[in-house]
Amino acid sequence: MTQLLEILGCKHPIIQGPIGHLNDPKMVAAVSEAGAFGMLALGFERDLGNIKRMINEVRELTDKPFGANLMIAINPKNDAILELLTEEGVKTVTTSAGSPKKLYPKIKELGLKVLHVCLAAPPAVKAADAGADGVIASGTESGGLRTAGPESTNLILVPLVCDIVKLPVVAAGGIADRRGYRAALALGAQGVQIGTALLASEESPARQAYKEAIIGCGDAGTTLLPVGGITMRTIINPKLEGLMASGADLSKEYAAGNRNKAWSKGDFDLYPAGAGQISALINEIRPVKDIIEEMVS
Repeated sequence: MTQLLEILGCKHPIIQGPIGHLNDPKMVAAVSEAGAFGMLALGFERDLGNIKRMINEVRELTDKPFGANLMIAINPKNDAILELLTEEGVKTVTTSAGSPKKLYPKIKELGLKVLHVCLAAPPAVKAADAGADGVIASGTESGGLRTAGPESTNLILVPLVCDIVKLPVVAAGGIADRRGYRAALALGAQGVQIGTALLASEESPARQAYKEAIIGCGDAGTTLLPVGGITMRTIINPKLEGLMASGADLSKEYAAGNRNKAWSKGDFDLYPAGAGQISALINEIRPVKDIIEEMVS
């Protein structure tokens, strides 16, 4: 058993990437039941009662381990959320979007295991110094929030991080099947984190239009959309393609406040669908179990 599996307590070294409000209890349970590590996305969630309800819903569907992701610099309720997670028996969390030093004393006080998401190598060192039990190296291929500056692909980032930290490293971005999984292990990672592949699964709460947008995404079919000083990787649709061709200021064309509404309704003219570059290799909607089993086969 690897160090990562000891931390997670699951069968396969595969972590479900947090995907905001689309990451619901049924999907988390399906991931854990398949032998991977399901994750509740609590980055923007501030209602403790709702968090407890989601935990209970997962527990009703599986007795397998699962965790939660917290966004450090965004959610002022993180301390209270950590206490609730501990009370409910959650043993491992991941953190992102902020300095680990701000939250890790609380995490360690509660006895939780924690992995920090890093978009570059230097933050991985800082996470290790802060007491992280592992790091998730998220290359530029990944979906979700990204920096506005230059970034490395996982072919560079993962071995670089493996060389400079003495912790389990998880590769995130550009992984949806056994080829990506094996490649990540060959680069030195002990496991992977996948998001877009699960977003397009049968159990995903995403609208059918969202799943079809992922399946229909071809090579070079995503771009980094400006979001208030950072970026978000999204699928290029006809409206976005036209705006890009015209040289429009995309930061003024799309309001971040419309994102959840757009994704819930499948209205991608209001805000493009978020997804990673791996969308180009996803060509069918499959059960979570099939995705996980094919990956480790």
